[in-house]
Amino acid sequence: MIVKKLLSYITFRKQEGPKSSYLKMMHGINRISILMFLGALVVMMVKFCK
Repeated sequence: MIVKKLLSYITFRKQEGPKSSYLKMMHGINRISILMFLGALVVMMVKFCK
């Protein structure tokens, strides 16, 4: 369930509830930080495997 919600969050699927402009910006920043974190994990895994 958590993975499904995370994937829907990252892929910009519509979520329920009213959104203000500040909330939309916050969600955008959160998406960027999640993607950067996942990218850093991939880089670390590649470096440790070599």
